[in-house]
Amino acid sequence: MFDVWKNVLAEIERSIPAIYYKTFFDKTELVSAENGVVTIGTHSPFSKTQLERKYHDIIKKALINNNIKCDTINYEVVSSKPKTNNRNIVQVFKEKTARPKDGYSIETDFSKTNLNPDYTMDNFVVGSNNDLAVSVAENVINNPGKKYNPFFLYGGPGLGKTHLVQAIGNELLKKNPKIKILYAPMSRFYSDFINAIKNKRGDEFSQKFYKLDVLIIDDFQMIIGKEKSQEEFFNIFNELHQKNKQIIVTSDRLPSQIKEVDTRLASRLTWAGAIDLQMPKFEDKCAILKSKAEFEGVEIEDEAIEYIAENVKTNIRDLEGEFKRLLAMSDFRGKTPLELIHEGYISDINKSTRVRAVSPKQVVEKVAKYYQLPVKEMCGKSRVSHIKNARQVAMYILSKELQMSTTKIAYEVGVKDHTTVMHGVKKIEGDLKFNYSLRDQIEEIREKIYG
Repeated sequence: MFDVWKNVLAEIERSIPAIYYKTFFDKTELVSAENGVVTIGTHSPFSKTQLERKYHDIIKKALINNNIKCDTINYEVVSSKPKTNNRNIVQVFKEKTARPKDGYSIETDFSKTNLNPDYTMDNFVVGSNNDLAVSVAENVINNPGKKYNPFFLYGGPGLGKTHLVQAIGNELLKKNPKIKILYAPMSRFYSDFINAIKNKRGDEFSQKFYKLDVLIIDDFQMIIGKEKSQEEFFNIFNELHQKNKQIIVTSDRLPSQIKEVDTRLASRLTWAGAIDLQMPKFEDKCAILKSKAEFEGVEIEDEAIEYIAENVKTNIRDLEGEFKRLLAMSDFRGKTPLELIHEGYISDINKSTRVRAVSPKQVVEKVAKYYQLPVKEMCGKSRVSHIKNARQVAMYILSKELQMSTTKIAYEVGVKDHTTVMHGVKKIEGDLKFNYSLRDQIEEIREKIYG
């Protein structure tokens, strides 16, 4: 009977995206199937909820197709981490999210991987903002040095780039403990390269890299203005790539958008394409926090999670920081997170990024000034490309920052139809996925608005 579960899973796998199959079905099992009552086991409360709410019909259909009577389907958690109390949450959270210590040197201690073992694929939450990146990461884990080589991953700060690339390294190491892997922030690569040159050990420095099977470089944008380091990295890249050794690089933007980077190097880094991590949507943020709560073994109400997800509009790092702060406050006051929220708890992120109230007029003026346009011209009828773009940026910021309706935005920017605003906001949203220059511009405008 239980061998049939493999057939059920195979059918489900064909009907849903691979990312979601791996996330929610990979660790399921058929606990029992008697008299029309089927019990399915999963590894976490969050997965149990997802199976019940999103995949119940798919599961039932697959069971019936495999001749398993299922008048009732129950879901239960068959294995989970032991619960810890809230008093331990702050220290546990720090330990789990700490970056690798800086006490290593590429030059003198090359035998270490420098990977943080806490960064795994199991605790990296998959959502619509990162599912493509996770899919590519899994391909790299299963086929290092093949299709996605180099794997270039880019995105803004705090979106999980470091976690994902180190998770790749840890999974590769798990599969083959003898594999030679190195994780190195670009700033460390640069400083150790300078030390090697100073000590006349430049050849030794590069030779050590040539022995690697996998090289992971984090924060590539830190190479700006460092010509000798670029040249050294270019040579190392070519040597490893010719040997089909896996190269993984992260950056906050595309190589072509980084000034003073050699065009040959920029081109090579995106030979296999470039994948970006995007800002998580509300549902993604809720999933991240639920997963974090399960991983840490703490209890937090769904409404409290939704409150954090709604109020933190920056990045995942701030999201997790707010999660930690609310739980610490909950422990200190001896009340549940939701009780604190009902009593008037205010998101720390909101207080820091929304220091004072901002009017629509101020937003429009700041955008116009940034693009060196008179307000009257930006809010006029001109269809000139750069003026139209500035107007759409103003629409986007009014929508995202002030949560204004499209009708009110239309009035503020001087357009007649709210559908024009909808189009403008959607246009900027689409451009932001690939245009890092535009992301930088909007971030600079935000700083001027709230500064």
